[in-house]
Amino acid sequence: MAKRPPILELEGIVKEFSTVRVLDQVSVSIRPGEIMGLVGENGAGKSTLIKIICGIYEETSGTIRLDGNPVRIPDYITAKGLGIGLVPQEFNLINYLTVYENIFLGNERKKGVFLDKHRMRQESKAQLESLKMPIDVHRTVSDLSVAEKQMVEIAKAMVLDARILIFDEPTTALTGVEVQHLFALMRKLKEQGVTMIFVSHKLGEVMTICDRVTILRDGHLVSVDEIRDLDTTIIARKMVGRDFSQVFPDKIDSTGKPPLLEVEGLTCPNLLRDVSFTLRKGEILGFAGLVGAGRTETMETIMGLRKMSSGTIRFDGKPIRIGSPRDAVNHGLAYISEDRQGKGIVMDYDIPKNITLISLKEKYVKRGLIDKSSEEQSGKEYVKGFNIVAASHRAPLRFFSGGNQQKVYLARWIDTKPRVLILDEPTRGIDVNAKREIYEFIHSLAEEGISCIVVSSEMEEVIGMCDRVYVMREGRIAGHLEKEHITEENIVFNATGIQKGVKRDG
Repeated sequence: MAKRPPILELEGIVKEFSTVRVLDQVSVSIRPGEIMGLVGENGAGKSTLIKIICGIYEETSGTIRLDGNPVRIPDYITAKGLGIGLVPQEFNLINYLTVYENIFLGNERKKGVFLDKHRMRQESKAQLESLKMPIDVHRTVSDLSVAEKQMVEIAKAMVLDARILIFDEPTTALTGVEVQHLFALMRKLKEQGVTMIFVSHKLGEVMTICDRVTILRDGHLVSVDEIRDLDTTIIARKMVGRDFSQVFPDKIDSTGKPPLLEVEGLTCPNLLRDVSFTLRKGEILGFAGLVGAGRTETMETIMGLRKMSSGTIRFDGKPIRIGSPRDAVNHGLAYISEDRQGKGIVMDYDIPKNITLISLKEKYVKRGLIDKSSEEQSGKEYVKGFNIVAASHRAPLRFFSGGNQQKVYLARWIDTKPRVLILDEPTRGIDVNAKREIYEFIHSLAEEGISCIVVSSEMEEVIGMCDRVYVMREGRIAGHLEKEHITEENIVFNATGIQKGVKRDG
């Protein structure tokens, strides 16, 4: 049986920004109804390539063919008209609109000249139910968690009835259960003939869901391979251009170390109930659980971002009161939010301004004026120390890769000289090499005596980094695992309450 001709062909694609060439003669053909993986380090050109396909950028030179015919895609409206949809990595949602209004924004259903709100609500509900994420479609987006926003973005792309769907890091905010639901939906779409491009740094997921994989490095095409000819080690080697050794540093044994932070009976109305845990000095402590289990809410309450109704927080054995984030910082706590672009970095600020944002008053203001030279020097030191790749440290952070943005965000909190560093999804949306750099950095902090809490939905991250792990379920601590008991099976059991091979009644 003859192979069907490609649905999408990219031939000799070049993209330049000013004098910098970020894509150089990239050519790839995508078959109808296949799931094509697209991988590479941050800065490899993945995002630029998919933005060209979606009309967000226009290629400098090269040819795009759809069904064998050359096409020009000058904007996203044209791409949508050609049947191309995108689930973006960074959310493109309007916070003050409802879930269903966001899902149909720019693609509204009408009855005559009027909006058919009932139909949009019903279709939105159906799409979210297919993703096993029953969000109330009347809720405003500002009230949603990061994972819920991700599902809204996916549903938003689904209602386009696109022929080609591009998923840009769609699982970074999702736990294993949500990823399984998404993959089931993708397989169903594949059966219906929908072609998909799956961009991800999670190589295990690429191996699970993709038919073939396109690998980019430094703006060049490395290879296009059948998934059966690959494994994660081969992909990583092709991505970085060298052999890839151990991802995680050796674990730090925290046995016998004295407690630094003790949380007892922490309660936050409708979110947390009687949460208690200890963090030892120089320890890397893990927090696992499903989306909505209360992990982020626990950390936000400790940092004074949410108000606790009862409970005690002790630091170095002494009770402390945290009524605001400033109180937390003054006590030596620091927090890397899971929502890097929404609650973390300032996209229009450069590296020095982002790094000194919290410590500005204490460290960089002299006689009522900002010491620009000191701020500049500090920025340069962090660029070198954190291996931040930047053409100019004065460029706005919106032009940086996700991995480099995360390094700047980390540097900002390290500039406050914390004793406790809380990292919520610290490697969300960054490549395998940047992940290893961040793991090594966390490890070095712990060796220096800084206590770290790692909140992660990536099972291997918690297992690979942490000597102890607390698992949360429904706003409470469901389990406490140590050393050899930190296994995927034990984490899943505590997170869901369902043992392997045991079905829950009802």
